[in-house]
Amino acid sequence: MTVVRFIASEESILGFELQGHSGFAEEGEDIVCAAVSSAVYMTANTITEIIGLDAEISVDDGFLSMKLSSQNALKAQDILRGFELHINELSQQYQSNIKVIYSEV
Repeated sequence: MTVVRFIASEESILGFELQGHSGFAEEGEDIVCAAVSSAVYMTANTITEIIGLDAEISVDDGFLSMKLSSQNALKAQDILRGFELHINELSQQYQSNIKVIYSEV
């Protein structure tokens, strides 16, 4: 199962962490893993490469973490909220494969 944890304050999303593999299908044929991976990389790349904001990013097999300062998170809020909406919709469609949780700072 892929667990997506949004790190949030009362005002905004400050970052997120993804961990695990969805287990929907075999590697290379897992559409759930592909959808989540595509969404997370598009989000991270848009924030860092297109908008040009600094972020703390960590990547490992089955793990990705992105954390922004409060100021940069406010600038990226629309993108982060769009990512949140997309992941929540996917988690509704694939409840056995994606779990969304929230942590407040």
